[in-house]
Amino acid sequence: MSAPPRHIVIAGAGQAGGRAAEALRARGFTGAITLLGEEPHPPYERPQLSKDMLTDADKPVAYIKQAGAWNDLDVRLETSAPVTDCDAGRRTVATADGRVFAFDRLLVATGTRPRRLAQLDSSGLKVQYLRNVEDAVRFRQSIQGRARIVIVGGGVIGLEAACAAAKHGCEVTVIESEQRLLARAFPVVVSDLVAAKHRSHGVTFRLGATVSGTTPNGLRLSDGTEIAADLVLVGIGVEPVATVAERLGLPAAGGIAVDSCGRTAAPDVFCAGDAALQWSRCHGRSIRVETWANAQNQAIAVAANMIGEPRDYNDPPWFWTDQYDLNIQVAGDMLDSDHILRGDVASGKFSVIAMRGSDIVGALSVNSAKDMATLRRVIAAARRPARSDLESPAYDLRAALK
Repeated sequence: MSAPPRHIVIAGAGQAGGRAAEALRARGFTGAITLLGEEPHPPYERPQLSKDMLTDADKPVAYIKQAGAWNDLDVRLETSAPVTDCDAGRRTVATADGRVFAFDRLLVATGTRPRRLAQLDSSGLKVQYLRNVEDAVRFRQSIQGRARIVIVGGGVIGLEAACAAAKHGCEVTVIESEQRLLARAFPVVVSDLVAAKHRSHGVTFRLGATVSGTTPNGLRLSDGTEIAADLVLVGIGVEPVATVAERLGLPAAGGIAVDSCGRTAAPDVFCAGDAALQWSRCHGRSIRVETWANAQNQAIAVAANMIGEPRDYNDPPWFWTDQYDLNIQVAGDMLDSDHILRGDVASGKFSVIAMRGSDIVGALSVNSAKDMATLRRVIAAARRPARSDLESPAYDLRAALK
C-alpha cells in the first residue's frame, strides 16, 4: 500500500458506507472523509425496508446518524450524489451533477439494485420494487387499501412483504419459480413450515411458475394461469451496481472481487457490502453476501485496512427474517450438506445444523435465538464437535466452544 491516506472517498452512503465512515473516525483517522450517496437521505438501517416500515406507519426511519451528526463527526456527506465516473490514474470520482472529488483511498460501497422484469415495467400494470425508503412507504400505502397483491419471487424480501400485506387484509399471491420457497437457503422442512404459516394467513402460492405475460387486469403465468392484480411487487433478486468498478476496469458482473482485507485489483481501491465478491469458507467459493450484518461488519473491518491496520474479515454469512411469529436465522451455507435436526418442528422451536463430513458449515434456527448465538460462534471458530454429540438432545451446544 502507498503512503498513509489524507483523503478517503466512500462511494455509496448505505449501510456499508455509513459504518465505514464511522469506523474510520473511531480508529483515529483524522484525514478528510467524503461520503457520496445516491439517495436524498443520510445512511439508514436497511432491514427496516421490508420489516417495520411495511407494517407501522408511525415508525420513524432509523438512520445510522442524523444528517447533522455527520458534520459533528467531520464527515462530508453529499446526498443525491451518485458516483457516475472514476479515474484511477487521477484518483478522482465524479458525481452525476458533474462535481469531482479526489481521493487517496476509495471505498466502493455502492451495493445492489433490484433485478427488473422489463415485460412488467412497460405493461401498464402498477409495478413496484423494494429498494429504498420511498419504495417501502409506497408499498405500505398500497396495501392499506386491502388490495389484490401479487408478489413475484418467494425469497426473503418477497415473503416479508407478503406478511405485511396479509396482515393488512390483502389478497396475496406469491409466484415462485422453484418448487419450494427459499430453496437456496432453507432445508425442505423449513420451507414447508414457512409455506404453511403463510397459507394459514390466507396467502396463495404458485410454485414452479414464472410470469409469461400480462392481461388487462394482471399476470399470465407459464402454466397458463391468469391472476388479477391491483399491484405487482417484484422481488427476484438483485445485481451489483457496477458503475465505479467498470470505470476502473474491474470485472463486476458477479460482484467486485476482493481479498480478505477488502482490497480490489485496483491500487488503493477497496470494496465492502453487497457488491463485494468475497471468499466464504462455509460455501467453499467466493460469493456476494447480501445481508445487513455483512454490510456493517465487513465495512468496519475494511475501514481498518484502508488506514494501514491489517484485519482479515471472514465472518460466516448470517441473516434473519421474521415470518409472522417465526423468527428464522441462518448462518453459513445450508445447501449440499447433511442436516441434523435439534428440537421439535411441531413445537415451532428447533434448529438445523448443516455438516459436510466433520465440518459444520451452516445452521438455521426457528424461534431458537440462543441456539443460533452459539452456533454462529461454533461455525466462525471452525469447531468440529462429534456428529453423535450434535444428534443428542442432551448435548449442550456451548460445549463445542470449550
